[in-house]
Amino acid sequence: MKEIKLVFTGSMGAGKTTAISAISEIPVINTDVRTIGEDAQYKKTTTAAMDYGELTLDDGNKLRLYGTPGQERFQYMWPIIIKGALGLIILVDDANSHPLKDLALFINYFRDHINKIPTVVGITRRDLEQGPNIQEYHDYLHKEGLKLPIFSIDARQRDNIILMIQALTAMVEFN
Repeated sequence: MKEIKLVFTGSMGAGKTTAISAISEIPVINTDVRTIGEDAQYKKTTTAAMDYGELTLDDGNKLRLYGTPGQERFQYMWPIIIKGALGLIILVDDANSHPLKDLALFINYFRDHINKIPTVVGITRRDLEQGPNIQEYHDYLHKEGLKLPIFSIDARQRDNIILMIQALTAMVEFN
């Protein structure tokens, strides 16, 4: 049996905790705290350190699922959590006021890792049709010299998260 560490990252409210909860076989371990300041109007709690869940694949390999905190004030946890990861999932809240700016933050921060490990992007809350179209996300990544799979997902839907993980594990196998 092989253990594979996958990391979910993205802005606050993008669905990291929700996505991990949708697929984890164990109760998700989280470090949620009460949200303070301006962000409290959008979300009652936020991840302060990390989320953790597990999923066993059909071949017996175990995925260790880690979620980073989304707020920049907790970014000191990002390098700790990404260490040893074999895959990265960046989630972007399409309904946020500046989703491409959010994507840019995580692309820039994790650039060294993106260049070394398989990475996919999941765009959440597309049903609200407030953000850029999918082509604009592709255009941004192209401008950054990146060719990453982009998925329009609902973080609550297990099948949506599994699809991204299947893409990542296929990329891991070919790496």
